[in-house]
Amino acid sequence: MITPRWIPESWQRFGGTAWYSLLGLVLLVGSLVPASHGHGTRFGGMPDRPFDVLAVVAIALQCLPLVACRRWPVPCLALVSVGFAADQLLGYHSFAGTALPLALLNAGSRLDRRRRATALGFSAAYVPFAAAFPLLGAGEPLAEVLTFYLALVLFWAVGTWLRSTRLLEAERRRRVAEDTRAAERARIARELHDVVTHHVTAMVVQAEAARYLTSAPERLDQSLTSVTATGRRAISDLRHLLDVLSPDHEVQSSSSDELRALVERTRQAGQPVEFTEEGTPSTVAGRAGPVAYRVVREALTNALKYAHGSGTRVRVRHGEEEITVEVSTDGSGTSAGSPGGNGRGLAGLRDRVDALDGEFTAGRDADGGFLVRARLPTGVPS
Repeated sequence: MITPRWIPESWQRFGGTAWYSLLGLVLLVGSLVPASHGHGTRFGGMPDRPFDVLAVVAIALQCLPLVACRRWPVPCLALVSVGFAADQLLGYHSFAGTALPLALLNAGSRLDRRRRATALGFSAAYVPFAAAFPLLGAGEPLAEVLTFYLALVLFWAVGTWLRSTRLLEAERRRRVAEDTRAAERARIARELHDVVTHHVTAMVVQAEAARYLTSAPERLDQSLTSVTATGRRAISDLRHLLDVLSPDHEVQSSSSDELRALVERTRQAGQPVEFTEEGTPSTVAGRAGPVAYRVVREALTNALKYAHGSGTRVRVRHGEEEITVEVSTDGSGTSAGSPGGNGRGLAGLRDRVDALDGEFTAGRDADGGFLVRARLPTGVPS
């Protein structure tokens, strides 16, 4: 059964210790007002009796335990039940009798253990309580006795419903927290993949090539310098990633200069890349700019890993309402493979593009090469 969320939350605010204490105080004061004498709960048919010291004791037993009913629900229910029994058997019929359904409601909503024992104990005590009135020359019809008992059971049932609703809400919040943590871990994993994979792949390719350049010291020095520069760039990007993961970080759009620098580093790693940029970058590109940069970087990383040495073409078009990115690689590289096989590369890009309500495709083209294409709407806030 689906219940409105505000009901248990409202009850939790209403059912705090302060509210129960206030209710107990109201019942205590109201029961001692002379005008309320004999106008409270009436059960058992006993004639009215003037208030005396025992009346004050019975009223106190019913009202004062409400102060601690949240912490000790079972002792509170026991004391209130004793006070209610004395109140009715002696004929005071005080206004404090309202405390009994409140104590039942509280016990039903608070008890996690001994619930069945408490319910059975209360029901067992109700039998001699109802049977005592005929012995005193009074009594209620059986239908009235059962009706009053069912009314008390209803308050217990409402308390039980409040408890189950509270537990369901706690479970829902726990699951939401777990899902949030899992999504955050996945996001961090994608960020690490995007930042590290490109640089490490370039360093591996350059280091492999350096082994064959021992006879050409100048080219060897150039290759090792490129490895060093790439490593420093990786460290810089990792530091930037830590800033990105900071709660107060604001995402900035990647500029055309950063794209050209990315292409140039890929060229230095031994990958022939043609870069074409059309149009003027929008000043309100929002998150589309950084995502476009990531698409190009991931596609170039895959070209280095799976088609090293093959011709690669990067084309970026800036429109009025969108950015279109296309990265195509010939299929005649030094190695073959399926880009994005770890599930975090191209799949992560697809998630980023989908978050912008864009379009993303990646796969073999008609010439046997590999084509990555993304359409990114601009204007989505960062």
